[in-house]
Amino acid sequence: MNRNKYYCVVLLLILFSGCNRSHEIVSYHKFQDRTWNRFEIIKFDIPILDIEKPYDISFFANHTQEYEFDNLEFNMVMTTPSGEERIKEYKFLLKNKTGGFTSTCNQDSCTASILLKKGIRMEKKGILRIEIEALVPRLQINSLLGVGIRLVPSGQ
Repeated sequence: MNRNKYYCVVLLLILFSGCNRSHEIVSYHKFQDRTWNRFEIIKFDIPILDIEKPYDISFFANHTQEYEFDNLEFNMVMTTPSGEERIKEYKFLLKNKTGGFTSTCNQDSCTASILLKKGIRMEKKGILRIEIEALVPRLQINSLLGVGIRLVPSGQ
């Protein structure tokens, strides 16, 4: 009987050690009619509960294979829980020089990602707000399913 208890304890330890969460936070905005309107600012509010470790912050886009532009230009305004504001414009390359997508595609859609900030530390707990505004010089960007923000501890 003691041997069975031992095996049960070892099995439970193996199962629980396999359940290590990556502490990844993903916030996603789905577009109605697969269209991002030019002056529509997308806002992401992400809770920061752990300030002991640095974070990597990525922006990702899901689009159809009918996406017409080579890139997705956008402006990012990030406000940390301590009130610090960081602003930067990005040119997110979605197609290579031959016109093929740089993203991972399946039959229905493609997903591409760009690193916004690497190893950023938060000074206090609270809400990290990230606002994204499209800078493509058209009133509408078609064939976009949605965009999102991914926050992971650095090194994962």
